[in-house]
Amino acid sequence: MSAKETFKIWQKAQNMPDYLQAQLNLLGQNEQWIDDAFGQDINFGTAGMRGKLEPGTNRINLFTIGRITEGLARLIVEKGCKEKKAGVVISFDSRYHSREFAEHAARILGFHGIQVYLFDDIRPTPELSYAVRHLKAFAGINITASHNAKEYNGYKVYGADGAQMGPADADRVFTYAQNVEDIFQVEAASVAELRSAGLLKLIGEDIDEQYLARLQTVCVNSNMIAKNASKLTIIYTPLHGTGKILYDRAFRQGGFTNVIPVPSQSIIDPEFPTTKKPNPEYRDVFDVGIKLANEKNADLIIATDPDADRMGACVRTKTGSFEVLTGNQIATLMIYYLLTNLKESQRLSNDYELITSIVSSSMPLKIAQDFGIRTKSVLTGFKFIGEEIDRLAREKDGKFLMGFEESYGYLFKPFARDKDAMQGALMFAEVAAYYASRGMTVFDGLNEIWKKYGTSYEITTAIEMPGIDGQSQMNKLMSQLRSEQLTQINGSKVVKTQDFLQQKEIVNNEVKSLSELPPANVLKYYLADETWLALRPSGTEPVIKAYVGVNQSSIAKAKSKAEQYQVTLKQLLQ
Repeated sequence: MSAKETFKIWQKAQNMPDYLQAQLNLLGQNEQWIDDAFGQDINFGTAGMRGKLEPGTNRINLFTIGRITEGLARLIVEKGCKEKKAGVVISFDSRYHSREFAEHAARILGFHGIQVYLFDDIRPTPELSYAVRHLKAFAGINITASHNAKEYNGYKVYGADGAQMGPADADRVFTYAQNVEDIFQVEAASVAELRSAGLLKLIGEDIDEQYLARLQTVCVNSNMIAKNASKLTIIYTPLHGTGKILYDRAFRQGGFTNVIPVPSQSIIDPEFPTTKKPNPEYRDVFDVGIKLANEKNADLIIATDPDADRMGACVRTKTGSFEVLTGNQIATLMIYYLLTNLKESQRLSNDYELITSIVSSSMPLKIAQDFGIRTKSVLTGFKFIGEEIDRLAREKDGKFLMGFEESYGYLFKPFARDKDAMQGALMFAEVAAYYASRGMTVFDGLNEIWKKYGTSYEITTAIEMPGIDGQSQMNKLMSQLRSEQLTQINGSKVVKTQDFLQQKEIVNNEVKSLSELPPANVLKYYLADETWLALRPSGTEPVIKAYVGVNQSSIAKAKSKAEQYQVTLKQLLQ
């Protein structure tokens, strides 16, 4: 069926909500929009699905949410009575229609006799991950588009381990969803019917208390915090999202009482009016916080994205200005502090393990190796960090210390199995208290690390390839780069190439296997000047992520060189 034919069917649907009908009438005047919105079904994989809040099979709306939920319901019914009874936990964020979508998903699952636990209000993504594990549920659903702009929403599915659902079950969900005959006639029970039958249970403060109790275990030196937390004033912003729900209790029980929220950004608002995109990697999200920090003479600003799985920070330097840290720099400070604490308390042993992704900074790995602990690099996606945590526990093969991704994701205690901005915020506050105990700023601490291990700097950019042809364009470009087998970039020799899709590594024309990791569409290049570069099409957005990591004698030189390589990568993809 063509995009135009599908569009006409949507126009005639009897149960189309008024707001979707209005969008159909307005946007449907554009043929290019019709082709993009109805030319294919929205992609669903282990990272779930994410898209603009518009009508269409390639968009996020009540009907695409309903279809994928029907797919999940059929998978659970296929699994059996035990899985139906274990049920599904559902949470949602502060975006437009998130509550509506969450309730709709609950009603569809309940129609199939599946137990549902629905949060009574918005909650952080990591709390959903914890709740799935705590309630021993079969799965979890989170309605969120994380750090995307206001026009977006999304749908993530979690497995029983609290990590995002693995590829085998995710594929089954998508297959079942594709088999739904009429996207407008997915059956759903009423809330009243499900509440009466006990199939829909609301959860909230009961899970909050349990999750907060676990958060108390994150900080590692409570005595040091008690002596030095009063030296710090912290500005916190939830960026109009779910972090607002728990941040005050989390910080206070951790010993940090001088925490001041950014008033304008503590308003739950799906418009995200104080920033173009509520992403803590962008400096503009800190502008309001910096103004408040200067008024209050604060030392640092901590930001969590709207679903509170990513955490960013902005710190005051000795000159009084503020520096926005990268996710890699934050991770560098955290792992150095954790290992220093373990060493000083004589608890350091070589069976601790740091887990990170193949596109994250090499600096934390260098620090970990210097302290004599193990490191493990996994594919991008926190579920792979969760898999390694499970392996360590199952095989009794070491102790998990920390997991991180360059995209501002951190985990220290595995009671959640997704990146946890609440854990990250507490650990970063502890790092700041540690440097305050030494009369230093956090940025002083970062410079101290650079002086000891060398200066590294990384940049990640998202090269957009929108539209219905975006995915095929990305695949074509990646295939072209594979066939070219680059030998030099910016005049520097490529000394090693890693192709994670073809699972091979090329060094001096010698091919080695990379089969210890699952296939993934990632190319990584190591250059003679100690630079590394990587290219990875995103699983949830129409972009190719371009990563650059350089090592230089100063941060100014490192930034300049990294920016030059980013320009080159963009040119390669034209």
